[in-house]
Amino acid sequence: MSKHIDYYLSLQSPWTYLGHQKLLDIVRGTDATMALKPVNLATLFSATGGLPLPKRGPQRQAYRLVELQRWSKHLNQPLNLHPMHFPVDERPAAGMVIALDRSNHRSALELAGAMLRAVWAEDRNLADRDTLTAIASENDQDGDSLLAESAEPEIDAIIARNTQEAIAANVFGVPNYVVNGEPHWGQDRLEFVKRALAEQ
Repeated sequence: MSKHIDYYLSLQSPWTYLGHQKLLDIVRGTDATMALKPVNLATLFSATGGLPLPKRGPQRQAYRLVELQRWSKHLNQPLNLHPMHFPVDERPAAGMVIALDRSNHRSALELAGAMLRAVWAEDRNLADRDTLTAIASENDQDGDSLLAESAEPEIDAIIARNTQEAIAANVFGVPNYVVNGEPHWGQDRLEFVKRALAEQ
């Protein structure tokens, strides 16, 4: 059986940020293929019973901060618990990553990582066009071209399709790593992703 991961993500998810590089390291250590699948998180939550952060109970919100701080320290990975530009409309950023993925998958993964760092480690605004083009340029990409491509209707169709595929795969939150049909929710499940790939 071939080794494959469907990587469902949001570029504003701190958990996606915390797991992104480790996921890439795991994949590079195997012969697995991976599909990069940004989703519409609001649609995903609505379909699966999830709640956006502001609507969660205060206890859940407080514990989220404890866990983020705990994992940031454990991974020795910088993380701003209260980023200035969160939440914002990530659609243009996701569109740029998808547009790049059509021609260069590895670079798209690197750009996704840069977008995640921008929110959670650099306090940058993913809804700002100049910021997005700058992030792309810093990663040796043509930001203006990618931003223009991100507005294409086909990109919206890809995000919608990713989201519906996620729902069909029993994905209800991000990051989610579906390995040959088996979902693994959360960056704290990456060890199980690694084991699942090793068993293939």
